[in-house]
Amino acid sequence: MRLRAALAAGLALVAAAPAPSAPPAPAAGVKLWRLDCGRVKNADLDMFADSYALAGKRKDMVISCYLIRHGQDYMLWDAGFGAELAGREEEPVPGVRVSLARTLVDQLRDIGVRPQDVSILGISHMHYDHASQAASFPKAKLLIGAADLAELQSGTRNPLVDAARLDPWLKGGAPSEGVVGDKDVFGDGSVVMLALPGHTNGHHGLLVRLSNKGPVLITGDLYHVSDQIPVHGVARFNMDRVATLSSQQRFDAIVAALKPTVIIEHEPADVARLPAFPEAAD
Repeated sequence: MRLRAALAAGLALVAAAPAPSAPPAPAAGVKLWRLDCGRVKNADLDMFADSYALAGKRKDMVISCYLIRHGQDYMLWDAGFGAELAGREEEPVPGVRVSLARTLVDQLRDIGVRPQDVSILGISHMHYDHASQAASFPKAKLLIGAADLAELQSGTRNPLVDAARLDPWLKGGAPSEGVVGDKDVFGDGSVVMLALPGHTNGHHGLLVRLSNKGPVLITGDLYHVSDQIPVHGVARFNMDRVATLSSQQRFDAIVAALKPTVIIEHEPADVARLPAFPEAAD
């Protein structure tokens, strides 16, 4: 009798539960631009796999950023190398050269977007190559993983972090939100920050659903280069190896389910899957 009652209660709960919702349809009017936020020549890929699987390999990499238009709103995803590098090339370590052709503000001018038009600034994680032009958009609301925001606010000492680049939000009172878990940015499923911790504790990727191109999945630094994927490469400087592997598993499952266009932010061939600026994907 007890078993029968338990089964009946379980079936009642199942019947009462809401039916799973269908994936949201792409929102009309969403556009996605790729932006050039820097380049790295001859990067040593060994740093991206602590298993030594990429030892001896080198590759040119890009620093990419993205502009999303949702109706009348603009969101910038990541902010690249610092504007002071524009028009120059430097050699931070022997044999590796970094450069920035144009600032974000200069590029956005080409499509008539002013810094004050950007209402949301999403940062995948706190490292300098993803945040260094952030202060060019001081009126935007900052969205960044809560763990990364807390570390920035604590005055962390990390060679990969330049907290001063985020002074408008850390010291100047500009609006910010520490994102916990996933974040549906506009509330309609068209632009979703995906929690993919491990590289940093607050690391996020970005899912953008477009009407014509379909879903676009941007990695942040879950993967830096495509060479990491077949070897499950975990960067040597990641904060949490176990969390990284779990995030890679989640990311791969999302890819299998949605079959999106995958954009590894530092992989030139992936970035080229989107139209060359100033054209946009929609």
